[in-house]
Amino acid sequence: MTFFEHQNLARRNSKVMVLLFALAVLAVILSVDLVLGALYVASNADEPIPQTLLVRLKHVPPGVYLAGAVATAALILIVSLVRTARLAGGGAAVAEMAGARRIAPDTSDPLERRLRNVVEEMAIAAGVRVPEVYVMDGERGINAFAAGWDASGAVVAVTRGTLEQLTRDELQGVIGHEFSHILNGDMRLNLRMIGVLAGIVFIGAIGEFVMRSMRGARDSKGAAGIFLAGLAVFIIGYLGLFFARLIKAAVSRQREFLADASSVQFTRNPDGIAGALDQIRMMPGGALIANRHAEDMSHMYFGESVRIRLGGILATHPPVDERIRRVNPRFQPSAYRPKRDLAPSPGAQAAAMVPPQEQQGRRAGDLAQGWGRTPAQGAALVGTMEAGNVDFAVRLLNGLPAELREAVRDAEGARAVILALLLAEPQEALKRQLDAIGPTRLVERARAATAWTRRLGPAYHLALIDLALPAVKAARPGDKEELLVAVEAAVNADRRVSLHEFVVLALLREQLAPAAGRPAGTRKLAELKDAVSIVLSLVVQAGTRADATGPREAALMAALRAGAAAMGMPELVPAKSALTLESARGALETLRELAPMQKAVLVKGLFAAVTFDGTIRLGEAELMRLVGAVLDCPLPPLLGSLDPATLAA
Repeated sequence: MTFFEHQNLARRNSKVMVLLFALAVLAVILSVDLVLGALYVASNADEPIPQTLLVRLKHVPPGVYLAGAVATAALILIVSLVRTARLAGGGAAVAEMAGARRIAPDTSDPLERRLRNVVEEMAIAAGVRVPEVYVMDGERGINAFAAGWDASGAVVAVTRGTLEQLTRDELQGVIGHEFSHILNGDMRLNLRMIGVLAGIVFIGAIGEFVMRSMRGARDSKGAAGIFLAGLAVFIIGYLGLFFARLIKAAVSRQREFLADASSVQFTRNPDGIAGALDQIRMMPGGALIANRHAEDMSHMYFGESVRIRLGGILATHPPVDERIRRVNPRFQPSAYRPKRDLAPSPGAQAAAMVPPQEQQGRRAGDLAQGWGRTPAQGAALVGTMEAGNVDFAVRLLNGLPAELREAVRDAEGARAVILALLLAEPQEALKRQLDAIGPTRLVERARAATAWTRRLGPAYHLALIDLALPAVKAARPGDKEELLVAVEAAVNADRRVSLHEFVVLALLREQLAPAAGRPAGTRKLAELKDAVSIVLSLVVQAGTRADATGPREAALMAALRAGAAAMGMPELVPAKSALTLESARGALETLRELAPMQKAVLVKGLFAAVTFDGTIRLGEAELMRLVGAVLDCPLPPLLGSLDPATLAA
């Protein structure tokens, strides 16, 4: 399935989860009413009513059952709403629940550095923003999870056991598995499950608290009654726990097989994830998590985080042996284990700069490649990592100057590098930008960074921004605002904004001031024609040139008609009003509201427009990736067959 189909499937799974949740709530309410009815009968045993318990329960006043049902439903709803509200912070809130610590981009720990390198490689290969990285220091088992409301706001967390017990290839296999959850829309569903299921599990916690509080009570007769009531509530709570686990198992298990297979596709190394699973099988603690929220988050982890009886029915993950067999049927532990190397390698950050090479006098922005794909096949690239993309990402990272890799690890350096990417090269244009921004320490550092950024072509820009964003996101609110103001001033200094400049600014705004818990889109293209027209016109104007068939105006119209036809909107016309920064920003923000399959149609139309001449230029490819980043439709490197050494300006 494509990225958009996975997103759509996740929505359908959400509806299944809601239905199962409603049935679970009904079962818990009936159980509570049964206990209340029995307590009422026991307290009125002297009344002259028939002796059969079932008949006695029928004579319980309806108000008792109604009160029990209302109180139980209200308690479940309130707890679920409170937990959901606490998860508004997305992945960071889940990491806090798990007791995880954020790994700073400039960490000097070699194991943590290796983890960040692997995550950065995967993110750039997939075209998603580099997730924040966390470690659960107190957990010795081998486990990991990805969490967030969308791909742009994801976090990846691993246990200390994962860092210490796995080789780099095995770690890459685990991270590849988690990136599948990021790309396939699983994270939003996982967060909803934590919030929704919290209510039906909470009742059992009340019963357990009541039983503990009655131990050692002086009034043994009264305490015994309260203890029994607590025991009944505790048993009811376990009924809720049973249903919660059943819901998680129904929704999660097949997704784990898919994520394992995706990891092999990403890394092209089945031994990596198979070896990680083999280590879980070998370790006494396996993948178990000691944190008190391990049960709440069990469906999110890489491996089974809690011990579960009736595992075949309630397990959120398939058996480890079955997972290994599926990813690598020929895996032989006896031959594999002796070859494992736990020593952390320095990774991409130690590589030297790849010298820029000239392409027969052409600039990198002019490099073109035969496309050879239909618009639909282009749209199908969203959310994928084709064979070789990770290798390309590693080569791209190796092509960055060591000074830049070092600079983006702290907030001040990362802000300066992002601003440097937008500073113009001609001195006159640069002077206008500097006058517009004003003298600040940020500007001085950005000017110094241009010595390195100007050696990089467009293919490096998105990767460098992605590397810088984690450090910038962790900066003080005032520093983030200063960067946004400076970038906007630099972009507007010559009163002429290129589309590349605009989408970089839009991406920064969306990343540094995201909407918390943004609802999933439901709109259709036909409802948003004006916004579609604006974005299509922008992309067409940025990528279309005059050719042998006629002047640029004719080529523009032909490309626009091709894009409109691919969207099934032949009536679409160029944007009616002048294309401005504000109109373009509003159009992109509006198009984020599209339903997943409607986004697929939009991206197909954009590909049809930019590849109308049968080729895709480097500038067009990176523009499509930037637009995809703003729309939360991650595109992998589109010109991955080119050597990064040829992509320098």
